Amino acid sequence: MLTALVGSLESGIIFALTALGVYLTFRILNFPDLTVDGSFTTGGALAATMITAGYQPVVATVAAIVLGCMVGSLTGILHTKGKINDLLAGILSMIALYSINLRIMGRSNVPLLSQDTLFTQITSAFNNIFGSFSIVITMGILVLLVKWLTDWFLDTEIGLSLRATGDNQKMIRSFAANTDATKILGLSLSNGLVAMSGALMAQYQGFADVSMGIGTIIIGLASVIIGEAVFGRTTVRRSTLAVIGGAVIYRLIVAIALRIGLDPSDMKLMTSLIVVIALVLPKAVDGWKEKRPRKVAGQGTGILEQTMAGEHHAES
Repeated sequence: MLTALVGSLESGIIFALTALGVYLTFRILNFPDLTVDGSFTTGGALAATMITAGYQPVVATVAAIVLGCMVGSLTGILHTKGKINDLLAGILSMIALYSINLRIMGRSNVPLLSQDTLFTQITSAFNNIFGSFSIVITMGILVLLVKWLTDWFLDTEIGLSLRATGDNQKMIRSFAANTDATKILGLSLSNGLVAMSGALMAQYQGFADVSMGIGTIIIGLASVIIGEAVFGRTTVRRSTLAVIGGAVIYRLIVAIALRIGLDPSDMKLMTSLIVVIALVLPKAVDGWKEKRPRKVAGQGTGILEQTMAGEHHAES
């Protein structure tokens, strides 16, 4: 049980980087970016190919981040300069990346079981100190560092422009701001984080597969929505922390579902159900809270009317 819990924490923390990337586009830019299904695989494909070619895992991971940023920029250019609908631009990039990922790997699957990866290096370096929690602790520190950098960036002038573009694009354009540039930048950063997550996941699971990114956007959305529902989103710093928590909670839910005997082939269905519940439940609760005072007020009016009627009867 402890091994399964630690494994869920490890994969949840790695997916937290994907969730942060999805948060940047989905919440900050208000852009439904489907590129992440392809860029997640791109990060894993490039990292696995470079590691098998003899490159250091750190170099391969950094190269995956750079390629992910380039892929995100392509989607941004298609949307802003090519005037293609945001949803369609993401779909086109995702479809194109399937062939590009196959070109990068040269086949549909690249195994890393006999290769030196970031996780074998972490385990050998910190196993004597942290034991079985060495990956959780080191990846946790990395993700918190990325969160701090994201918070810092969103508070800069460019970051504020990015947030304003997502809130009200027309108003920002009226101030002569270049919203096309901010969109391209946001999509670039988002897919860079997603590709980083893909590169780490490929090294963690010991292989890169051309289909490893299918459903990544749903998992990212589930992490964002669950995190916001549980931890709230009053500030950007709280939201980014909530997103990380949501990714870990999502992985724990999946682990529990598998533990109680749910078929792994049903995971996509379960993910969709989690997202639907996380989207509908807060609105239902808010609606119930809004109706509740009205009902009390209605009861108060009734009591007042009864009192007035009683007084009128006494006077007569």
